[in-house]
Amino acid sequence: MEKISRRKFIGHAAGTTAAVALTSGWLSAKPAAAALQFSQVALPYAQNALEPYIDSATMDIHYNKHHTAYIKNVNDAIAAENIAFSNEKEFFASASKLSPKARNNGGGAWNHNFFWESMMPGSKAPAGKVGDALNSTFGSFDKFKEQFTQAAMTRFGSGWAWLVNDGGKLKIGSTPNQDNPMMDVGDLKGTPLLALDVWEHAYYLKYQNKRNDYVAAWWNVVNWDAVANRMA
Repeated sequence: MEKISRRKFIGHAAGTTAAVALTSGWLSAKPAAAALQFSQVALPYAQNALEPYIDSATMDIHYNKHHTAYIKNVNDAIAAENIAFSNEKEFFASASKLSPKARNNGGGAWNHNFFWESMMPGSKAPAGKVGDALNSTFGSFDKFKEQFTQAAMTRFGSGWAWLVNDGGKLKIGSTPNQDNPMMDVGDLKGTPLLALDVWEHAYYLKYQNKRNDYVAAWWNVVNWDAVANRMA
C-alpha cells in the first residue's frame, strides 16, 4: 500500500470537508435577514423644552411610559408571531393582516417617533415651499390651521390628526387609535408630513378635557423645518 504523507492527508481531508460543505449548502447560504425591530428615537429637545405649551410631566409620562411600552410590545409581537417584514413600510402596508397587538403597538411606536420630530421650541409660521404649498392648497395658512384643527377636534375618542402628501396633493384627515395613513386600512392614505396626537394621555395632565386648548397651544411648537424636509 502506498504511504500517504501527512501533508497530502491533511490536504485531502480539507478538500473532502469543503466538498461536503458545498453539497450541504452551508458555505453558500446567505445569512438570514434580521427581523424588523422598532426603536425609539431620542427626544430632539429637552423634556421641558416645549413648555408652557406641553408640560414636562406630560412629556415624561408620554415618552418614557406610553411610547416605551409601544416599542417593547410591537417587538415582542414581531418575535412571537414570526413577522418577517423587512421594513416599517411593508409592515404598515399589511396592517390588515396583523394581529391587533402588532398593528396597534406598531402604529404607536412609529407615530410617536414621528410626533416628537414634528415639534420644536420656538416655532414660527411656515415660509418657503411649505407656506406656498399650504396657501395654494387650502387658500391660506389660517384656513389650513382651521381644517387641521377641525380634524383633530372631530376625531372621536383617541387618535391622530394628519397632513399627508397623497400623490402630490396635500390632504388633511385623522385616524383612530394608533392607525396611520401608511396602513392599508381606513380612508386616509398618503405620506405623512405632520401629525398631532389627540389621545388624552397627550394632554390631560395640563389641559384636562379641553382638547381645543391643547390643539391651539400645539401650533406654537410645530417643527415646520421637519415638514419641509418631508416634502422634499
